[in-house]
Amino acid sequence: MRKVYLDYNATTPIHPEVAEFARPFLHELFGNPSSMHWAGREVRPYIDQARDCIADMIHGNPEEIVFSSCGTEADNHAIKGVAFARRDRGNHIITTRVEHPGVLNTCAYLEKRGLDVTYLPVDRYGIVDPDDVKKAIRKETILISVMHANNETGTLMPIREIGSMAHEADILFHSDMVQALGKIPIDVNEMHVDLGAFSGHKVYAPKGVGILYMREGLDLDNLIHGGHQEAGRRAGTENLIGIAAFGKACEVMHREMAEEAPRIERLRKKLLEGIMTRIDDVQLNGHPEFRLPNTLNLSFGFVESESLLIGLDLAGIAVSSGSACSSGSPEPSHVLLAMGIKPEVCQGALRMSLGRDTTGEDIDYVLEVLPEVVGRLRSMSPFYKGK
Repeated sequence: MRKVYLDYNATTPIHPEVAEFARPFLHELFGNPSSMHWAGREVRPYIDQARDCIADMIHGNPEEIVFSSCGTEADNHAIKGVAFARRDRGNHIITTRVEHPGVLNTCAYLEKRGLDVTYLPVDRYGIVDPDDVKKAIRKETILISVMHANNETGTLMPIREIGSMAHEADILFHSDMVQALGKIPIDVNEMHVDLGAFSGHKVYAPKGVGILYMREGLDLDNLIHGGHQEAGRRAGTENLIGIAAFGKACEVMHREMAEEAPRIERLRKKLLEGIMTRIDDVQLNGHPEFRLPNTLNLSFGFVESESLLIGLDLAGIAVSSGSACSSGSPEPSHVLLAMGIKPEVCQGALRMSLGRDTTGEDIDYVLEVLPEVVGRLRSMSPFYKGK
């Protein structure tokens, strides 16, 4: 049976070049980077090298890179760190209704501890209006948090404009940039980002490593307390193999992105056009243009996404119904609901996200199988009339 993987927004396979680079860290390069003896000194340069590569990828400075276990930890560190460090300046946070659970659930946690959070609406494409952000600002606002690219729909937010607005008001700006890294260019300075979250396993590095970009000069409360790693900003023995691999992955992505992104975008458009011509009652979710090159979110009328997932999985095709962090939840996607999409339409949504191993033959196979699966499921629906 042919296997096609179209869930790159959930996780990516480790790039062969990254895997080869990381191999020595399983054997001879085993030291603790914080140790002063030869074993620690041997591996410490790889931490510094990774910091340089990641900083170069996002146009930041190496000193502004704080390694973490994942993007969610970075989101928690940024939001809680600002909330606790600046409590004497205010208690108000602005975010949107379509953020990743790593942001929304952190904000919900802080609400229980006395902070006030404004959750801004989005339009039918999933984009927040910068004017709404401006109107929500108060004298006690200490943080604005708006994601760069939505993990479910691929829609891009106007973060450059929002970041500029935040800086003019002397408010810190945080962005969950996990899905954007390696897919589109990022410049944290041009985007006026003070705090940014990134994750290694979205860019062909291993799971279990991420970073918090923290603009130089910021003073946040720590999320994790212990030793003095990461210049005292994040305690815990460094995940050497993960950090080294993340740095290498950024080096590779930086080199390949200019060619890979257009190739993947062409395949995504081929997939969309093929589905729209072969299947009726299909709705595109998200903005048709302002979106990641690899992400496609579609709602199929008169079927449930869980049944579609199973049917496609039986044919060897891996897709998802939304964020892997919300997997198992019976509720419709909070992102699609916030976009004003009816619950019954949300229930038929699929996310297909392409990556570096996706081929034209993979897309052809999906276009062959998907109409059959949808047709079979609709034939069992008492509501579907067909055309």
